[in-house]
Order: sequence, then C-alpha cells, then structure tokens
Amino acid sequence: MTDLSAFPITRKWPAQNPKVLQLYSFPTPNGVKASIMLEETGLEYEAHKVTLADADVKSPEFLSLNPNNKIPAIIDPNGPDGEPIGLFESGAILLYLAEKTGKLIGQTASDKHHITQWLMFQMGGVGPMLGQLGFFYKFAGAEIEDPRPRERYINEAKRLLGVIDGQLEGRDWIAGDYSIADIAIAPWLNGLNFYGATEIVELDSRKNVLAYLDRFMARPAVQRGMNIPARD
Repeated sequence: MTDLSAFPITRKWPAQNPKVLQLYSFPTPNGVKASIMLEETGLEYEAHKVTLADADVKSPEFLSLNPNNKIPAIIDPNGPDGEPIGLFESGAILLYLAEKTGKLIGQTASDKHHITQWLMFQMGGVGPMLGQLGFFYKFAGAEIEDPRPRERYINEAKRLLGVIDGQLEGRDWIAGDYSIADIAIAPWLNGLNFYGATEIVELDSRKNVLAYLDRFMARPAVQRGMNIPARD
C-alpha cells in the first residue's frame, strides 16, 4: 500500500485512497486550474477542500506542502522517480500534469515552448493584475479613497484583455490547439464576472475573448472542474 505519511498535510486531510493523486484546493481561478486539468486528462485523483481561511492555508500541515500558503497543491504518489512527489504553484502543477500524461502541451518541442510562454503570461500578468483589480474594485481595497491603485489595475486589465483578444484573432485557443495555457488563462477571465468588473474593463468590446470564454466554459471537463472541490 502506498505510504504518504512522510507528508504532514495528510494528517489534516487524510487520503482515502493513497494510491491516487491528492489535490488540495479551493475553487478560485488558481484552484480550478488543477481540477480542470485533472478532469481533462482523466487522471484518477482525490480532492480535499482547503479553504482560504488561515486555519487551513496557514496551518502547519498545509505549510508543510506549500510554504507560500496558497492553493492549489498536489501529492502524486506515482512521481517521476518512482517516489511520491509534492508540488505547489498552479503553473508548475499544470506543467507537471501535462508532462506526466503527454496531454495539452502540444505535439512538438516548439509547441511546448509556445504554450509555456502563454502560461507564463498568465502567471506573471493576468493572474496578479486581475487579482489586484478584484481587491481594489470589489474587496477591501475598494474602500481606499485614492483612485490611483484602482485606475492602475483597471487600465492594466484592459491592456491585458487587448493582448489576449489580439492573440485570439483567427484562433479558437490561445496557442494553437487547446492546452494548459487556456486552462491557466480562461478561469481568470471568467473571474471578472465574480468581481463585477466586466463593464469597467469593457469586456463586451473584446469579441474574441467573449467567444473564447464561451468555448472554454462549454467543455464538460471545465464544467466539472470549476466546482471541485465543492465549496459546501
């Protein structure tokens, strides 16, 4: 029987089936990247709900797997060296699962690099900037009287949407075929609805982005993954 006792996180979130991949997550734009990827690839896994409360993400057990106290994280009992491996950071998890399965990372080395550049675009730009937009437009930052932070992230969100809209001209997916780049980017675009920010960033003017989101959200694996692990 696979032994995951070397991972302290399993004390707080015990594995029911330690032979399968363990997902520790919550359905945020970053969290659903991992669950969507797992649903798309068909890998067998077990999902554990890790809320964003300090009692979960700042618990010693969770910090033992991700010292940066952010979801998602995984343990794969069938790691690449014949031993279990634990990983955090959603982009690293997408790359790992793509390489493990040989899926959604292109057919050639050039494909992989083009897909990876758009994955990094999301990790370094779309995620951080739209996340800050949400903070300053919907959450606590909205109470700050100085308009400059809010204006900065609204304008940066508009710029990034323009980049994505341009890349999608004549394409169904961001880097050719459907890939981990789409699984990284689209959940953050969808998050603009949650922030109530679609009008302020003029999303309706980005016809390629709107059609792209519709295609993405129509995928059965996406629909399943968007609710894993369930909030309730």
